[in-house]
Amino acid sequence: MVVSRNPQWPELAFSAWQETRDTLQLWTQIVGKVRLVQTPWLNHSWHVALYVTAKGLTTSPIPHGSRVFAIEFNFLEQLLEITVTDGKTRRLPLRPQSVADFYAAVMAALADLGVPAAINENPCELANCIPFSQDRTHVTYDPEYAHRFWQTLVQVDRVLKRFRTGFTGKCSPVHFFWGSFDITVTRFSGRRAPLFTGKAPGVKPVVMQDAYSHEESSAGFWPGGNGIDYPAFYSYAYPASPRFSEMMVQPAGAFYSAALGEFLLPYEVVRTAPDPDAALLAFLQSTYEAAAIAGDWDRAALECPLGIAGAPRNP
Repeated sequence: MVVSRNPQWPELAFSAWQETRDTLQLWTQIVGKVRLVQTPWLNHSWHVALYVTAKGLTTSPIPHGSRVFAIEFNFLEQLLEITVTDGKTRRLPLRPQSVADFYAAVMAALADLGVPAAINENPCELANCIPFSQDRTHVTYDPEYAHRFWQTLVQVDRVLKRFRTGFTGKCSPVHFFWGSFDITVTRFSGRRAPLFTGKAPGVKPVVMQDAYSHEESSAGFWPGGNGIDYPAFYSYAYPASPRFSEMMVQPAGAFYSAALGEFLLPYEVVRTAPDPDAALLAFLQSTYEAAAIAGDWDRAALECPLGIAGAPRNP
Protein backbone atom coordinates (compact mmCIF):
# COMPACT_ATOMS: atom_id res chain seq x y z
CA MET A 1 0.00 0.00 0.00
CA VAL A 2 1.39 3.40 -0.99
CA VAL A 3 1.36 5.89 1.85
CA SER A 4 1.11 9.60 1.09
CA ARG A 5 4.17 11.61 2.05
CA ASN A 6 1.90 14.59 2.60
CA PRO A 7 -1.35 13.96 4.54
CA GLN A 8 -2.79 17.23 3.20
CA TRP A 9 -3.34 15.35 -0.07
CA PRO A 10 -5.72 12.55 1.05
CA GLU A 11 -6.41 9.23 -0.63
CA LEU A 12 -9.41 9.54 -2.93
CA ALA A 13 -9.93 6.20 -4.66
CA PHE A 14 -12.75 6.56 -7.17
CA SER A 15 -14.23 3.14 -6.40
CA ALA A 16 -14.45 3.91 -2.68
CA TRP A 17 -16.74 6.91 -3.04
CA GLN A 18 -18.24 6.77 -6.54
CA GLU A 19 -21.83 6.69 -5.31
CA THR A 20 -21.23 9.58 -2.92
CA ARG A 21 -19.50 11.47 -5.72
CA ASP A 22 -22.51 11.00 -7.99
CA THR A 23 -24.94 12.22 -5.33
CA LEU A 24 -22.78 15.19 -4.39
CA GLN A 25 -22.41 16.27 -8.01
CA LEU A 26 -26.19 16.46 -8.32
CA TRP A 27 -26.46 18.40 -5.06
CA THR A 28 -23.89 20.93 -6.31
CA GLN A 29 -25.86 21.24 -9.56
CA ILE A 30 -28.98 22.21 -7.62
CA VAL A 31 -27.09 24.89 -5.70
CA GLY A 32 -25.20 26.02 -8.79
CA LYS A 33 -28.40 26.42 -10.77
CA VAL A 34 -29.78 28.68 -8.05
CA ARG A 35 -26.84 30.98 -8.74
CA LEU A 36 -27.26 30.56 -12.50
CA VAL A 37 -30.87 31.77 -12.67
CA GLN A 38 -30.29 34.89 -10.57
CA THR A 39 -26.88 36.13 -11.73
CA PRO A 40 -26.28 38.23 -14.88
CA TRP A 41 -24.54 36.30 -17.64
CA LEU A 42 -20.75 36.54 -17.71
CA ASN A 43 -18.49 35.38 -20.53
CA HIS A 44 -17.52 31.68 -20.51
CA SER A 45 -20.25 31.00 -17.90
CA TRP A 46 -17.98 32.33 -15.16
CA HIS A 47 -21.10 33.53 -13.31
CA VAL A 48 -22.32 30.00 -12.52
CA ALA A 49 -19.26 28.52 -10.80
CA LEU A 50 -18.66 27.68 -7.14
CA TYR A 51 -15.53 28.60 -5.18
CA VAL A 52 -13.41 26.76 -2.63
CA THR A 53 -13.49 28.19 0.89
CA ALA A 54 -11.88 27.36 4.23
CA LYS A 55 -14.78 25.05 5.00
CA GLY A 56 -16.27 23.97 1.69
CA LEU A 57 -17.72 25.31 -1.55
CA THR A 58 -19.67 28.55 -1.91
CA THR A 59 -21.78 30.28 -4.53
CA SER A 60 -20.39 33.66 -3.43
CA PRO A 61 -23.02 36.45 -3.03
CA ILE A 62 -26.11 36.03 -5.22
CA PRO A 63 -28.33 39.09 -5.90
CA HIS A 64 -32.05 38.83 -5.18
CA GLY A 65 -33.58 42.23 -5.79
CA SER A 66 -31.96 44.60 -3.31
CA ARG A 67 -30.97 41.70 -1.04
CA VAL A 68 -28.09 39.27 -1.40
CA PHE A 69 -27.70 35.70 -0.23
CA ALA A 70 -25.10 32.95 -0.45
CA ILE A 71 -25.17 29.16 -0.22
CA GLU A 72 -22.21 27.18 1.08
CA PHE A 73 -21.44 23.51 1.44
CA ASN A 74 -19.76 23.29 4.85
CA PHE A 75 -17.78 20.02 4.80
CA LEU A 76 -16.28 20.65 8.24
CA GLU A 77 -19.65 20.51 9.98
CA GLN A 78 -21.51 18.67 7.18
CA LEU A 79 -24.08 21.39 6.64
CA LEU A 80 -25.55 23.36 3.76
CA GLU A 81 -25.62 26.97 4.96
CA ILE A 82 -27.84 29.62 3.39
CA THR A 83 -27.16 33.17 4.58
CA VAL A 84 -29.08 36.35 3.63
CA THR A 85 -27.84 39.90 4.13
CA ASP A 86 -30.77 40.67 6.45
CA GLY A 87 -29.32 38.17 8.93
CA LYS A 88 -31.63 35.26 8.24
CA THR A 89 -29.99 31.84 7.89
CA ARG A 90 -30.82 28.20 7.36
CA ARG A 91 -28.53 25.23 8.05
CA LEU A 92 -29.51 21.97 6.39
CA PRO A 93 -27.71 18.73 7.34
CA LEU A 94 -25.59 17.00 4.72
CA ARG A 95 -26.46 13.35 5.26
CA PRO A 96 -27.54 10.30 3.29
CA GLN A 97 -30.72 11.37 1.47
CA SER A 98 -32.13 11.31 -2.02
CA VAL A 99 -31.53 14.08 -4.51
CA ALA A 100 -35.28 14.66 -4.48
CA ASP A 101 -35.29 15.24 -0.70
CA PHE A 102 -32.25 17.52 -0.88
CA TYR A 103 -33.86 19.52 -3.69
CA ALA A 104 -37.13 19.89 -1.77
CA ALA A 105 -35.31 21.02 1.38
CA VAL A 106 -33.23 23.62 -0.47
CA MET A 107 -36.21 25.04 -2.36
CA ALA A 108 -38.29 25.22 0.84
CA ALA A 109 -35.49 26.95 2.74
CA LEU A 110 -35.00 29.54 0.00
CA ALA A 111 -38.72 30.28 -0.10
CA ASP A 112 -38.89 30.55 3.69
CA LEU A 113 -35.98 33.02 3.64
CA GLY A 114 -37.71 35.17 1.03
CA VAL A 115 -35.25 34.38 -1.77
CA PRO A 116 -37.16 31.76 -3.80
CA ALA A 117 -35.64 30.32 -6.98
CA ALA A 118 -37.18 28.34 -9.83
CA ILE A 119 -34.54 26.28 -11.60
CA ASN A 120 -34.42 23.85 -14.51
CA GLU A 121 -34.63 20.46 -12.80
CA ASN A 122 -32.69 18.56 -15.46
CA PRO A 123 -29.01 17.98 -14.61
CA CYS A 124 -26.37 19.34 -16.99
CA GLU A 125 -23.57 17.42 -18.70
CA LEU A 126 -24.95 14.06 -17.55
CA ALA A 127 -26.53 11.50 -19.86
CA ASN A 128 -29.74 9.66 -18.99
CA CYS A 129 -30.43 11.95 -16.08
CA ILE A 130 -33.44 12.15 -13.77
CA PRO A 131 -35.10 15.49 -12.84
CA PHE A 132 -34.02 16.55 -9.37
CA SER A 133 -37.49 16.37 -7.80
CA GLN A 134 -37.90 12.78 -9.05
CA ASP A 135 -34.43 11.40 -8.30
CA ARG A 136 -34.65 8.84 -5.54
CA THR A 137 -31.89 6.75 -7.10
CA HIS A 138 -28.92 8.78 -5.85
CA VAL A 139 -29.09 8.53 -2.05
CA THR A 140 -25.53 7.75 -0.91
CA TYR A 141 -23.51 10.29 1.04
CA ASP A 142 -20.35 9.41 2.97
CA PRO A 143 -19.26 12.52 4.92
CA GLU A 144 -15.70 11.21 5.26
CA TYR A 145 -15.18 11.09 1.50
CA ALA A 146 -16.98 14.38 0.93
CA HIS A 147 -14.52 15.87 3.42
CA ARG A 148 -11.56 14.25 1.64
CA PHE A 149 -12.76 15.63 -1.68
CA TRP A 150 -12.94 19.11 -0.21
CA GLN A 151 -9.46 18.70 1.32
CA THR A 152 -8.17 17.81 -2.14
CA LEU A 153 -9.90 20.83 -3.66
CA VAL A 154 -8.28 23.08 -1.06
CA GLN A 155 -4.81 21.95 -2.14
CA VAL A 156 -5.58 22.07 -5.85
CA ASP A 157 -7.18 25.52 -5.52
CA ARG A 158 -4.04 26.78 -3.78
CA VAL A 159 -1.66 25.48 -6.47
CA LEU A 160 -3.86 26.60 -9.37
CA LYS A 161 -3.98 30.11 -7.90
CA ARG A 162 -0.21 30.18 -7.70
CA PHE A 163 0.05 28.97 -11.31
CA ARG A 164 -2.42 31.68 -12.36
CA THR A 165 0.00 34.41 -11.23
CA GLY A 166 2.45 33.55 -14.03
CA PHE A 167 0.24 35.00 -16.76
CA THR A 168 -0.58 38.62 -17.62
CA GLY A 169 -3.09 37.86 -20.38
CA LYS A 170 -6.79 37.14 -19.95
CA CYS A 171 -7.25 34.35 -17.41
CA SER A 172 -10.26 32.88 -15.65
CA PRO A 173 -10.64 32.78 -11.89
CA VAL A 174 -9.89 29.45 -10.25
CA HIS A 175 -13.37 28.04 -9.91
CA PHE A 176 -15.42 24.87 -9.58
CA PHE A 177 -17.85 23.96 -12.35
CA TRP A 178 -20.71 21.86 -11.02
CA GLY A 179 -21.75 20.64 -14.47
CA SER A 180 -18.49 18.81 -15.12
CA PHE A 181 -17.67 18.57 -11.38
CA ASP A 182 -14.14 19.89 -11.72
CA ILE A 183 -11.96 22.74 -10.51
CA THR A 184 -10.20 24.62 -13.27
CA VAL A 185 -8.28 27.65 -14.46
CA THR A 186 -8.13 28.80 -18.10
CA ARG A 187 -5.62 30.99 -19.94
CA PHE A 188 -6.44 32.74 -23.23
CA SER A 189 -4.22 33.76 -26.16
CA GLY A 190 -6.35 36.84 -26.89
CA ARG A 191 -7.49 35.59 -30.30
CA ARG A 192 -10.93 34.39 -31.36
CA ALA A 193 -11.38 30.64 -31.80
CA PRO A 194 -13.26 28.74 -34.50
CA LEU A 195 -16.96 28.18 -33.79
CA PHE A 196 -17.26 25.36 -31.26
CA THR A 197 -19.46 22.52 -32.53
CA GLY A 198 -19.20 20.10 -29.62
CA LYS A 199 -22.20 19.14 -27.52
CA ALA A 200 -22.91 18.32 -23.88
CA PRO A 201 -26.12 16.81 -22.47
CA GLY A 202 -28.47 19.44 -21.11
CA VAL A 203 -26.39 22.39 -22.33
CA LYS A 204 -27.54 24.70 -25.14
CA PRO A 205 -25.14 25.03 -28.11
CA VAL A 206 -24.86 28.80 -27.57
CA VAL A 207 -23.56 28.18 -24.03
CA MET A 208 -20.84 25.88 -25.35
CA GLN A 209 -19.97 28.36 -28.11
CA ASP A 210 -19.61 31.15 -25.55
CA ALA A 211 -17.42 28.93 -23.36
CA TYR A 212 -15.01 28.24 -26.24
CA SER A 213 -15.24 31.58 -28.04
CA HIS A 214 -11.50 32.32 -27.74
CA GLU A 215 -8.31 30.29 -27.99
CA GLU A 216 -7.56 28.75 -24.63
CA SER A 217 -5.41 26.45 -22.54
CA SER A 218 -7.39 24.99 -19.65
CA ALA A 219 -6.21 22.82 -16.78
CA GLY A 220 -7.76 21.44 -13.65
CA PHE A 221 -8.76 18.43 -11.57
CA TRP A 222 -11.74 16.13 -11.45
CA PRO A 223 -12.34 13.13 -9.18
CA GLY A 224 -13.03 10.56 -11.88
CA GLY A 225 -15.86 9.65 -14.20
CA ASN A 226 -16.57 9.98 -17.92
CA GLY A 227 -14.58 6.82 -18.62
CA ILE A 228 -11.69 7.62 -16.26
CA ASP A 229 -12.08 5.55 -13.12
CA TYR A 230 -9.54 7.44 -11.06
CA PRO A 231 -9.06 11.06 -9.99
CA ALA A 232 -6.82 13.01 -12.34
CA PHE A 233 -5.48 16.35 -13.37
CA TYR A 234 -6.12 17.35 -16.96
CA SER A 235 -4.99 19.93 -19.49
CA TYR A 236 -6.37 20.64 -22.94
CA ALA A 237 -6.20 23.29 -25.65
CA TYR A 238 -8.92 24.70 -27.87
CA PRO A 239 -8.47 24.66 -30.76
CA ALA A 240 -5.89 21.90 -30.46
CA SER A 241 -3.12 21.82 -33.06
CA PRO A 242 -2.01 18.31 -34.11
CA ARG A 243 1.35 19.28 -32.58
CA PHE A 244 -0.22 19.59 -29.13
CA SER A 245 -0.57 15.86 -28.53
CA GLU A 246 3.04 15.26 -29.59
CA MET A 247 4.57 17.60 -27.01
CA MET A 248 6.64 16.28 -24.12
CA VAL A 249 5.18 17.15 -20.73
CA GLN A 250 6.09 16.64 -17.07
CA PRO A 251 6.22 14.98 -14.59
CA ALA A 252 6.73 11.27 -15.22
CA GLY A 253 3.31 9.65 -15.25
CA ALA A 254 1.63 12.35 -17.33
CA PHE A 255 0.34 11.22 -20.71
CA TYR A 256 -1.84 12.26 -23.62
CA SER A 257 -5.27 10.58 -23.83
CA ALA A 258 -6.36 10.31 -27.45
CA ALA A 259 -9.83 9.28 -26.29
CA LEU A 260 -10.32 12.51 -24.33
CA GLY A 261 -8.08 14.77 -26.42
CA GLU A 262 -6.14 16.07 -23.42
CA PHE A 263 -3.17 15.40 -21.19
CA LEU A 264 -3.83 13.53 -17.95
CA LEU A 265 -1.88 13.13 -14.73
CA PRO A 266 -3.28 10.64 -12.19
CA TYR A 267 -3.92 12.20 -8.80
CA GLU A 268 -1.92 9.40 -7.16
CA VAL A 269 1.25 10.60 -8.92
CA VAL A 270 0.88 14.02 -7.29
CA ARG A 271 -0.42 12.77 -3.94
CA THR A 272 2.52 10.42 -3.42
CA ALA A 273 5.22 12.69 -4.86
CA PRO A 274 7.98 13.95 -2.51
CA ASP A 275 6.82 17.49 -3.40
CA PRO A 276 3.18 17.43 -4.60
CA ASP A 277 3.15 21.17 -5.36
CA ALA A 278 6.21 20.91 -7.59
CA ALA A 279 4.80 17.88 -9.41
CA LEU A 280 1.50 19.59 -10.11
CA LEU A 281 3.13 22.88 -11.15
CA ALA A 282 5.37 20.97 -13.56
CA PHE A 283 2.29 19.45 -15.18
CA LEU A 284 0.45 22.77 -15.37
CA GLN A 285 3.40 24.67 -16.80
CA SER A 286 4.54 22.04 -19.30
CA THR A 287 1.05 21.40 -20.67
CA TYR A 288 0.38 25.13 -20.95
CA GLU A 289 3.65 25.51 -22.86
CA ALA A 290 2.58 22.65 -25.11
CA ALA A 291 -0.63 24.52 -25.94
CA ALA A 292 1.11 27.88 -26.37
CA ILE A 293 3.91 26.53 -28.57
CA ALA A 294 1.59 24.40 -30.70
CA GLY A 295 -0.84 27.31 -31.03
CA ASP A 296 1.81 29.96 -31.75
CA TRP A 297 0.78 32.18 -28.85
CA ASP A 298 2.61 35.47 -28.25
CA ARG A 299 4.23 34.12 -25.11
CA ALA A 300 6.49 37.14 -24.53
CA ALA A 301 3.42 39.37 -24.23
CA LEU A 302 1.42 36.96 -22.07
CA GLU A 303 3.79 35.34 -19.57
CA CYS A 304 5.55 36.55 -16.45
CA PRO A 305 7.28 34.99 -13.42
CA LEU A 306 5.08 33.50 -10.71
CA GLY A 307 3.91 36.10 -8.23
CA ILE A 308 5.48 36.57 -4.79
CA ALA A 309 3.34 37.44 -1.79
CA GLY A 310 3.67 41.10 -0.83
CA ALA A 311 5.93 41.95 -3.78
CA PRO A 312 4.34 44.18 -6.46
CA ARG A 313 5.10 43.11 -10.00
CA ASN A 314 7.48 45.36 -11.91
CA PRO A 315 5.46 46.38 -15.01
